[in-house]
Amino acid sequence: MKPQKSLRARAMDILSRQEVSRLGLKRKLAPHAESEEELENVLNEFAERNWQSDLRYAETYIRSKSRKHGLLRLKQALAQQGIDEETSYKLLPDRSSEKQTAMDVLRKKFKQPAADLKEKQKQARFLAYRGFDADTVQTALKRAWDDGWEEDC
Repeated sequence: MKPQKSLRARAMDILSRQEVSRLGLKRKLAPHAESEEELENVLNEFAERNWQSDLRYAETYIRSKSRKHGLLRLKQALAQQGIDEETSYKLLPDRSSEKQTAMDVLRKKFKQPAADLKEKQKQARFLAYRGFDADTVQTALKRAWDDGWEEDC
């Protein structure tokens, strides 16, 4: 029978594969911890040594998802991982780049402007699901296929 891995070794294995928030790491390690104190000690040690960083996790997450998702969805996902609003706010894209992203996403999914109201609603729902707010959705629907749309943002 294989010897049990220490909590510290498990944490190292997890973090060697991907960036994880403190809350995410805690969730993954909790079933293997003998006590809350042991778990907190490992989490604190990894944070102090900067092996685990919520800031680094948030940067990585936003970099990987901001080309596909709006601010609302990014904020929600980060909040679910225990990233505070202040940290999220500093790292999230600005409004003009979010509008640009919405137009890019819309043009990629739908190759042409909506032909009728039903199609326009479908496109709006798609963008809303991706986490874009109503103002950004309306801007994207109006300007995505305009000539010279880059300057309008």
